[in-house]
Amino acid sequence: MAGPRNVLAHAASLVGYGVRRGARVASDHAAMGQLAWPAAHALPPGLRLTWLGTAGYRLDYQGTSLWIDPYLTRLPYRQFLGRRMVPPDPAALARVVDRADVVLVGHTHFDHALDAPAIAAAHGCPVFGSRSLVQLMTLSGHPELAREVEPYRRYQVGPFTFHFVPSVHSKLVLGLAISMGGELTCEHLDALTPRAYRCGQVWGIQVEVAGVRFYHQGSADLIDDAITDRGVDYFLCGIAGRRYTARFVERVLGRLDPAVVVASHFDDFFRPWGAPMGFSLNVNLTAFADEVAAVSRATPVWTLTPGQPVGAIE
Repeated sequence: MAGPRNVLAHAASLVGYGVRRGARVASDHAAMGQLAWPAAHALPPGLRLTWLGTAGYRLDYQGTSLWIDPYLTRLPYRQFLGRRMVPPDPAALARVVDRADVVLVGHTHFDHALDAPAIAAAHGCPVFGSRSLVQLMTLSGHPELAREVEPYRRYQVGPFTFHFVPSVHSKLVLGLAISMGGELTCEHLDALTPRAYRCGQVWGIQVEVAGVRFYHQGSADLIDDAITDRGVDYFLCGIAGRRYTARFVERVLGRLDPAVVVASHFDDFFRPWGAPMGFSLNVNLTAFADEVAAVSRATPVWTLTPGQPVGAIE
């Protein structure tokens, strides 16, 4: 649990961000450009990776599309604070999701799971995740598409093999508590307000395809001994809230030993899909690159632009 000094330090950091917000945003924009995925770095032929913004990703290979934590509806902040159920945005989903063969969900906060039932229903694909994810799919009228996962069990869909690793969510409330923690327990869809999307069990996710290993961590915390996937090729790292987890970067890099860190979950997810890039509250992308370098100068940090894939489909 965070002590009084840590709470005061977190509060002071937020105040400092408020004072220097303009400079911080400018710095993070510059960092995003400097850290852009190198054009010369190629994925295996036929493999394509797309960042969807927030913690969302799409992987395509051999005609199969795998989605992780897709969140395209992007409800505005005023709706997040409201007491009404917010449905997925059909226009946004139709514009972006042309194919889906499987959806993987790391936890069931709205910015990771809200769109999963609609994508699954539209494309008839399974959704893998926690017991809370099963409840969400049941509320949405598609329990038959839900798959409650077992830790470390290997699943396969087309050319993709994946497994789920027990994890925890960062304590975003000044290091004291998990925001919207606990299980998703709504019994009626009309009660599923944005803040009713409790996180449920949290998972790290490893995906293997075309001889490449990706490890997805949607929230910046971990259970150290639970991670056994050492030497991954690409660590898809959600960086929001990492300051509330003691030595997060040092610990997670020590467990995964990734060849490349791909930063994500630093964007402002209350902006509409396709809007100019904004940054999450006090996320400090600039500092994240320095934090990784302090642990391992041999490990590069790269960023992607939402909706712009790297790699090519043959």
